[in-house]
Amino acid sequence: MNNWWQITNEKEVDTPFLAVYEERMAQNMQLAIAMMQGELQRFRPHIKTHKTGEILALFKVKGIEKIKCATIAEAELAGMYGVKDILMAYQPVGQKLNRFIQLILKYSDLAFSCFVDNLKTVDLIQVSAAEFNITIKVYLDLNTGMNRTGIAIEDDYIAVAKEILNKPNLHLEGFHIYDGHLKSEITTRLKEVSESFSRIQKKIRKLESEVDRSFKIVAGGSNTFPFYAKQTEVECSPGTFVFWDDNYSLHLPEQKFSPAALVVGTLISQPTSTTFCVDIGYKSIASENPIEQRIRFLNAPDLIPIGHSEEHLVVANKGTATWEIGDLVYGLPYHICPTVNLYETLQIINSENKRYTQWNVLARNKKISI
Repeated sequence: MNNWWQITNEKEVDTPFLAVYEERMAQNMQLAIAMMQGELQRFRPHIKTHKTGEILALFKVKGIEKIKCATIAEAELAGMYGVKDILMAYQPVGQKLNRFIQLILKYSDLAFSCFVDNLKTVDLIQVSAAEFNITIKVYLDLNTGMNRTGIAIEDDYIAVAKEILNKPNLHLEGFHIYDGHLKSEITTRLKEVSESFSRIQKKIRKLESEVDRSFKIVAGGSNTFPFYAKQTEVECSPGTFVFWDDNYSLHLPEQKFSPAALVVGTLISQPTSTTFCVDIGYKSIASENPIEQRIRFLNAPDLIPIGHSEEHLVVANKGTATWEIGDLVYGLPYHICPTVNLYETLQIINSENKRYTQWNVLARNKKISI
């Protein structure tokens, strides 16, 4: 279908809205599972892209029982949907630690874990865990060059791991690697991730022999998914694959996922003979990038963004097609993850290209109940 994006009942919902194409999303899930060679025990998808309970339910139907998340709300959503193994890829500090413990207590039949990357926080978590007479599972976060969180792999992170092993109310589940800074073409990217992973794996294997126990390794995002998917002892945690976006379509061509989410907008004004205004302001599309890297209109490729504000996107008509006020445009987000976070609901499009229901993006909230 050339115009796969065209929704037959497109004007039932006021624009802008976020359309999710159910069949394409399902195909992306199957492709990710195939890249994992069907080894679902190693698949821990990140839910920060979709933040949606109905998609967690689809994961469970496919046998995916582990997830990674970034916020307390996302962790709580996973708890609400009975996901068995929930890793919060964030170090809980201050009230986040209190809320995380409340999650563990509320969903005591599920396995929760979190990150740590320094001994001060380790000690604080140990004190809180002892107070509630629980054991908290933790992963030691390693910094391979992202320079966002984690212990630099040049430092003695094994010594920190040994300190955690001595904490009676903490259980060191394993180690975490996120290397989103690796953005070269695929051959260079695979070489870079292979070199750093080999160094890390060697140290972890040595620790395992010293303490006579094994540790899990949770690693990577979308950029390095093709590498880690082939490492039989690594849990992989890509997230964007469910919806994909223009950024990854352009820069990760080796991964054959399909865009499955579009922002649909309306031409609301024609301020000049060659420009239109669309109702997709930067409250409706992720706008951390330059204006040329925010949205691309699939049905109107010659409408080029030139101005952006809170509720308005000004586009210049660089082609010969005729457009009218009231026409709808289908925009592929450059960065889908923060775009989803701008919407309360996803409008779900079935295989017949008809919008038939909507799902709540519940974990876009800073708080659900805890």
